[in-house]
This record gives sequence, C-alpha cells and structure tokens, in this order.
Amino acid sequence: MTDTKEKDVLILAIESSCDETAAAVVKNGREVLSNVIYSQIDLHTLYGGVVPEIASRKHIEKINQVVRKALADASCTLDDITAVAVTYGPGLVGALLVGVAEAKAIAFAANKPLIGVHHIEGHISANYIENKELEPPFLCLVVSGGHSHLVRVKDYGEYEILGKTRDDAAGEAFDKVARAIGLGYPGGPKIDRVSNEGNPEAIIFPRAKIADNVYDFSFSGLKSAVLNYLNGCQMKGIDINQADVAASFQKAVVDVLVEHSMDAVKRYHVDKFAIAGGVASNSHLRAALESACSKQGVKFFRPSPILCTDNAAMIGAAGYYEYLKGVRHGWDLNAVPNLKLGERI
Repeated sequence: MTDTKEKDVLILAIESSCDETAAAVVKNGREVLSNVIYSQIDLHTLYGGVVPEIASRKHIEKINQVVRKALADASCTLDDITAVAVTYGPGLVGALLVGVAEAKAIAFAANKPLIGVHHIEGHISANYIENKELEPPFLCLVVSGGHSHLVRVKDYGEYEILGKTRDDAAGEAFDKVARAIGLGYPGGPKIDRVSNEGNPEAIIFPRAKIADNVYDFSFSGLKSAVLNYLNGCQMKGIDINQADVAASFQKAVVDVLVEHSMDAVKRYHVDKFAIAGGVASNSHLRAALESACSKQGVKFFRPSPILCTDNAAMIGAAGYYEYLKGVRHGWDLNAVPNLKLGERI
C-alpha cells in the first residue's frame, strides 16, 4: 500500500446512485470532516417510488451546490484534497452518470487522482467511520432497497459473497408491502414505526429457504403472501389491522435475516458482525441482531441511521482504502448500473 503516514489523506467523495445527491470530505478513511446529503424523498413520495428521470435531473441541479458545501463545511479547498472518489455502480444509470461526470471534471481540473467506488462497498465501509477499532476480517449483512447480501469481508476491498437476494431485496419488499397496506413511500421507516403498535405474532407469514444456497434470500413469496392475505380479508369483508400486518411481515423479514446471519457466524467462526444499508436502520432488525450476536459472543457493529442511508461519507471511507491500494481510474470511467461487488472495471 501507498505510505501515507507523513501526510493526511483527504478524500472528496460523491454519491448519486439513486435519489440522494451527496458529497463529503473524509480524512484518513475514518474521520468525517463534512457530509452533505440532499434527499429527494419528498419529491418521489408523490409518485410512490423513485422516478429515474426525475432523480437524474435533480442530481444535475444540486450536485455543484452539494460539493461546494461539503468543501466549505470541511474548511478546505480542492488544493487540500488528495483524491476524488465517486460511486460508479450499481445504481440508476442516469443518476450515476451525474456523479461520475462531476467527479471526473473536478479531478481533471484540480489534477487529482480519480477513484471509482462500488456502492455496496461504501455501505460496508460506513462501519469504519464510527467504529475506529473495526478491521477485517468480519461478516457483514448488507440490506437496502436494491440489495440483500451476506458478505465475508476478508480485507479492505476484498469480499466473498456468501448469499444474496434471488428476487425482491428486503427494502423492495418493505416498499411494496407498505404501499399495499396504505402506508405509502418510503416503506421501511413507516413499517418500522407502525409495527410498534402491532402484534408480530398475529399473522404467520412464510420464511423462504433456498435449497441450493442456505445463505441466499427470497422475499417475493413473503410479499405475495401478504398481498394474498389482504385480498382474502377484503373478499371476506374482514377488517385489516394495519399495524398487525406490518409487525407480522417485518418479523418474517427480520427472522430470515437473523437466521441466515447467525448460521454464517457459526460456520465461519467469526467474532465480529456488522450490518449496512438502508434497512440496517430498522430498529427491530438492529435489536434482533444485537441480541443474537450477544448470545453467540460476537461483537456487533452498526452505523448510525444517517450513515445507513445513501451518503458520501461511506464512499470516502471506501475510497480511502482503494487509494491506499493504488486504485486509480482514468477519464474513461463510466457508470456501471449492474456492477457486482468485488468486480473491477
């Protein structure tokens, strides 16, 4: 790795993979000097979900403002920056392109190295920011709107995917079920809140198991079971208890995530377990995993909720370790909407 002991490394990071326009300045991979996020949630709520074309246009409107504020909040200029890191996949292609174009332009104009970062790697790296003692190897459960991954973090930037979603990711299932029971978008936080008023044992929904890989996830059957239950109640004229449905659905998701995670903990004999991604801010999932890890004698790590969202601080953390490894990208860096974890382009 590059020797950086004599000088601090400041990474200007940019994230625009979905509906948050974000920029941050991160020092030595673990100290956040600034973290600016412009969220489009209120805008997309009008449509019941993210509209890619609208997201891309809003990124274009806000990206320069967000970058300027990140530099100002960090009390630094581009001259102080060591390198520019940017999410280049996976995500919405139009949204990604805005961030990639911005990062390339800044890096070229300021004569700074350019580093493309994988979005999921960023989520995993969010754990380094508030947990200074955390170092690989460890296991990480990444759960977000588009991804459900169980990952062995062997080293910085070195991953083995043990399991992933076969269909709907956990976050997608939350959004779809929330819409079906009248909660609207975004589904995750709303189901988390409403479920506190419901009985998680009221309705027994299925927990899917994948025969050829016990660590893979499938939530489409669970989603369909909820929809069938709602349709059946409507046909029979039975009142639907929104809180009970939310709580029972959420418990089914959490049970599967915890079971898979603890099976992997036992098999791979790890003593550190982390979570990451938007759904990692779910209070019931955090509590269940913390309890399960405690019973196994495993140290549990989780980012603050703000670092579970799409943010640039996590990209700066991941970008720092890529920088140390000597990763550099050229001006031909492009958005890769289906980029796989561990894939280098």
